[in-house]
Amino acid sequence: MNLRQKLHQFFCGCLITSQLVGCHGLGTDTDLHYLGDKELQYYEDVATKIEYPAVFEETPEEITFSGKPRTLADRSQDEIWDLPLMDAIHLGLSNSEVIRVAGTLGTNGNGLLNNPDGTPSVYDPSIQETNVLLGGSRGVEAALSAFDTTFTANMLWGRSEQVQNSPFFGGIPGGTLTQETGQFQSGLSKTFANGGQFSINHNWNYQGSNATSQLFPSNYTGNFGASYRQPFLAGAGVDYTRIAGPIGSGFTGITGVSQGVVIARINNDLVLADFERNVRNLVSDIEESYWQLYLAYRLYDTQVVARNSALRSWREAHAKLEAGGTRNFKPADEAQAKDRLFETQSLVQSTRSDIYTAESRFRRLVGLPVNDGKIIRPIDDPVSAEFTPDWSMCLTEALVHRVELRRQKWNIKSLEFQRLAATSLTRPRLDLVSSYQVNAFGDRLLSQRNTDGITAQGLHSAYGTLMQNDQDSWTIGWEFSVPLGFRSAHAQVENLEFRISKARSVLQAQEMDVSQELAITFQDLAKNYATAQSNFNRWRAARRRTELFDAEVQAGTTTLDTLLRAQSSLAAAETEYYRSLVAYNVAIKNLYKWKGTLLKHNNIHLMEGEWSPVAYQQAIRRAWARTHGIEAHKLRSKPEPFVAAGYVGEVGLMPTKEGEAEMMEQQDGLTPSVLPVPEPETSPDYAPPVPEANEPAAHLESSDIDVRNPFVLSDTERTVEYILDSDETQNLDDIAPVSATEHEASTSDTEQINELELLPASNFVE
Repeated sequence: MNLRQKLHQFFCGCLITSQLVGCHGLGTDTDLHYLGDKELQYYEDVATKIEYPAVFEETPEEITFSGKPRTLADRSQDEIWDLPLMDAIHLGLSNSEVIRVAGTLGTNGNGLLNNPDGTPSVYDPSIQETNVLLGGSRGVEAALSAFDTTFTANMLWGRSEQVQNSPFFGGIPGGTLTQETGQFQSGLSKTFANGGQFSINHNWNYQGSNATSQLFPSNYTGNFGASYRQPFLAGAGVDYTRIAGPIGSGFTGITGVSQGVVIARINNDLVLADFERNVRNLVSDIEESYWQLYLAYRLYDTQVVARNSALRSWREAHAKLEAGGTRNFKPADEAQAKDRLFETQSLVQSTRSDIYTAESRFRRLVGLPVNDGKIIRPIDDPVSAEFTPDWSMCLTEALVHRVELRRQKWNIKSLEFQRLAATSLTRPRLDLVSSYQVNAFGDRLLSQRNTDGITAQGLHSAYGTLMQNDQDSWTIGWEFSVPLGFRSAHAQVENLEFRISKARSVLQAQEMDVSQELAITFQDLAKNYATAQSNFNRWRAARRRTELFDAEVQAGTTTLDTLLRAQSSLAAAETEYYRSLVAYNVAIKNLYKWKGTLLKHNNIHLMEGEWSPVAYQQAIRRAWARTHGIEAHKLRSKPEPFVAAGYVGEVGLMPTKEGEAEMMEQQDGLTPSVLPVPEPETSPDYAPPVPEANEPAAHLESSDIDVRNPFVLSDTERTVEYILDSDETQNLDDIAPVSATEHEASTSDTEQINELELLPASNFVE
């Protein structure tokens, strides 16, 4: 048995033994022992579990040190913060690095929690500007990087020793051929706006050998050259390159023809349009939340007045019941009055809680903590005059200024550019290729002399022969390629044409929706103003009805039920009036929103931040250089502009009806004027009624709002709580009467209620 067979048997035996020992070990892990005692590590009993990232982000102090939320049980005396609407908008914009959306708090659709990456913020334009993804919306800087000059260099060393069998390979038969090599390559490459590619290269190769048949034992060979490639058909020209980027620099199946500087610039404009829309929606939500908080205060005040009236009625009914009754009084009237008192008290509690909720939602929108020791109270009054916009002018503004339409037009422009670039790819690929280089050879790389003592021309220095330029080479020609059929290129063009058709149809549908939104806003304006008029008249009539029934109850000519019904109707009329008034102001806000001028109306402008000083210096230097350049009248040195300073196109207007021309001339630009409430259409001899002597005229300005915290228990509320918490009949002498100087107005106090009105009574006479 030879040595090879013995080794084969030995390795087979080792393999079989290792397999047997390994199989036996799988079932006897518990018999395995180690020296020493250590705690078990590197063992996981499950593959997947809930883990937390090792990220520390300090929570802002206004969140961690925020006070507890206000509730019905909280009666703390907080400082009142009288906040104007413009201050609220300014506060919201200052605190909204992340733009919040109203109506999503406390729901499963809260995008801020469920989709934080898709939440709009002030960082979105910068993120788009610096985006470098090929398949996404590429930024301008990433698109310009395709024209950056690229420098490449590499250096490799090597050594080889090989026994030679034949003298023909330069060695001695049976001897060892030793070779040492070195390779250095460097180059600069640049892509131009016309699609051309220019490169400069400088290369050196070193080789040293012990071969006998050589001029020098070691030598250096190298070259210095330049090459240029220029597309002539597909992908040629500045127009293609600025739209799609340099041809052949990307993956066409992934990136298409959308990687150029122009498309990147349009991508930035699309993101800016989205950012403007999000800011507009934020301002709209803040203003609407402001008026909802105002409404919550008004409804609370209304219910407090209704509760005070019910309290007074119950006192009087309870006194009559204790006195044995009077004419037209039944014992059930006292129970009905107490039932009404419980009902109004529950409404007071509900509306007070609504103030807490409305304030919390308002605080979220403007970026304030839950409780900072202040309670926000709107100080601005809603608009009460009639707002009469002109339909044609508003429609024109909407079609010009709506950011959604501008964004869709940018999308159409991008697709049109891409179709232009895709059309270029339906032609064959024909490129001019050329190169020129100077070659060099020498015994050494650098030397002060060229004479080598062997040759007559002197090859001692490689750089010396390079400078002599005696050895050069060049190439020039063309490369041609064509896919037979151009199916992919034509499919791309057809796809873009279909996308353009869809985008134009979407634009027309958007313009239709814009007009419909504006029409609905016009209808809401008219409806809410008309209902505000009717509800104000109802409020006055209900107040007069309550006063008359109160007098009849005092005289004993009617039952208490009629008075309680009148008080309930009075509270409902006042509630509906303020609801319609707030809805009217929300409709005015929506008018500015849907015609695209809400930001301008609130004096909000979007501007770019300042650049670095070096950028301004470079920009002015290049501007002066181009200003003093020589005009090339025969060449198109400047591309066609695709950005306009304003709206492009015309918007037709409906002919003006008779009587409207004078009103349209009074309009300030494209912004409708706020006109006073017109008098009803009656005969020319009509005159508004004169107020009664005991009824002062209502004022357009609201009375000064006191600084008392509305959530601190007043004497009246303490009395009500004392009554509601007691089941026994109380003596009227133990209950303090409602004073006319109390902070919460009584229903019978006509003069104080008139001071709270926002509109003159003569403006709503029917």
